[in-house]
Amino acid sequence: MQKVTAFFTELMRRYLPDPFVFAIGLTLLTMVLAVVVQGQAVTSLTTSWGKGFWALLAFTTQMAVILAMGYVLATAPLTERMLDRVVARVNDPRVAVIVATLVGGIGSYLNWGFGLVIGGIVARKLALRVKGVHYPLIIASAYSGFTLYGLGLSASIPVLISTKGHPLEAQMGVVPLTDTIFSPAMLLTSLVVIITLPLLNAWLHPKPGQPVKEIDRSMMDDATRTQAPAVDIEEGKTFANRLNNSRLLSYLIGAIGVVYVVLYFRGGGTMDLNLINFIILFLGIILLGTPIRYVEKLNEGIRTIGGIILQYPFYAGIMAVMASSGLVNTLSEAFVKVATPATLPFWGLISSFVINFFAPSGGGHWVIQGPFMVEAAKSIGASVAHTSHAVMLGNAWNDLVQPFWILPALALSKLKLKDIMGYTVIMMFWIGIVYTVAILAWG
Repeated sequence: MQKVTAFFTELMRRYLPDPFVFAIGLTLLTMVLAVVVQGQAVTSLTTSWGKGFWALLAFTTQMAVILAMGYVLATAPLTERMLDRVVARVNDPRVAVIVATLVGGIGSYLNWGFGLVIGGIVARKLALRVKGVHYPLIIASAYSGFTLYGLGLSASIPVLISTKGHPLEAQMGVVPLTDTIFSPAMLLTSLVVIITLPLLNAWLHPKPGQPVKEIDRSMMDDATRTQAPAVDIEEGKTFANRLNNSRLLSYLIGAIGVVYVVLYFRGGGTMDLNLINFIILFLGIILLGTPIRYVEKLNEGIRTIGGIILQYPFYAGIMAVMASSGLVNTLSEAFVKVATPATLPFWGLISSFVINFFAPSGGGHWVIQGPFMVEAAKSIGASVAHTSHAVMLGNAWNDLVQPFWILPALALSKLKLKDIMGYTVIMMFWIGIVYTVAILAWG
């Protein structure tokens, strides 16, 4: 296994470009496929690409907010103390890898945005504390837990199709969560992943005597800096500075935010990304204690969102080309032609894995692949619930090697894509086996 890991790590080091270059390459590849396979004109593709370029602007903002404000919440004093208690009990590098995977995985199962942030922060803390931890592996391990979101409470496709009024309700009806994420098969799959993935990741850690790349502490000064910035004594007496450091203001606006959330749920509201960001924002304001502390910590978090702002519009353009050219239907049809009622979910898993390279957003992915898969399931008598969730799992499986989602982990760790991709490829192979067996057995 060490030789296999070394092979993929070296392969990625030599040939994997920066994520932005990867996004540009995927854009060009998608356009070439649309011309060659679908016979589309370059001019019409360019028009579709340009029109769709900002289609994910709201989502890009949501992701930037959840990462920057999630950073604030995860580094708040109370959260820091809780995480430090967990980290303080770990002294062995392999145990550190297991803990990072579990935190990232459980966090992602509860909510993908929270798991994406908290896993990376815990991994960084463990790397700073535990001597001999291979830093690229522990970051990759924390990120690998993200695959559990496809089985968890924020799995976008199962949550969407369980909601009345969803876009495909006329075609498929409302599918309860008991038929998807809370089905016995998927609960068992979640248990298998949460047990085996941390063990696999620990197994990948270099053995004693093998080269280890530890965290570069000179790049992580901000993570270890705990003292408050010096405040000018005279300035501290001003009315403006008293307002900046007012706990009363933070607690008042925080209380209003909490009341709104309670009223929202009492009124029958459901959890969505905007509400998650709302909760993260106001919890952070309460936990940081004063407005100025929140602003200072948020400025640290904002450093992590540059890649998201730059690259997500390119993926929106790719998705627009995929949808307008019909490439998604062509890919799906190729798999469905060989499917039976029992195997359609499996081919849904495989086709979703491929399509996710070009449309790496669960919700956006479903909009363009969902209608065809649902009609295919109905036409051959396959389970709509199983097929839909198989598409979700293909999405979550591919995310292990999809730079679109790895960007936050890279931003928090200050590593490059080629540093961790060799490990996530190995993890992707294992998760592929688990998901394939689960879908075939479920079908």
